[in-house]
Amino acid sequence: MLPPTGYTTALKLLQIMAEKKLVSRDEAARAHVYAACLPEQQTQRQLVGDLVDRAFGGSAWKLVMHALSSRKASREELGRIRELIDRMERGAR
Repeated sequence: MLPPTGYTTALKLLQIMAEKKLVSRDEAARAHVYAACLPEQQTQRQLVGDLVDRAFGGSAWKLVMHALSSRKASREELGRIRELIDRMERGAR
């Protein structure tokens, strides 16, 4: 189990996310209120794109291989991955 995240750690992460325009900050009240700027799927795409570029040298193949080798995927997940690959090979998204 991970130790609880401290206030200053959470605040620093939110400040970084605000700089990157991932969250907005409402400073009207004493306590600042943060809200997501983008839909979840768009944020995930942006973060995965950055991860692929920074950690895997731009290789989607390396990302997928590491993801699938680090955790056991369920049959359902593997089926959905196969469906996605099939769609991509046909040129559809």
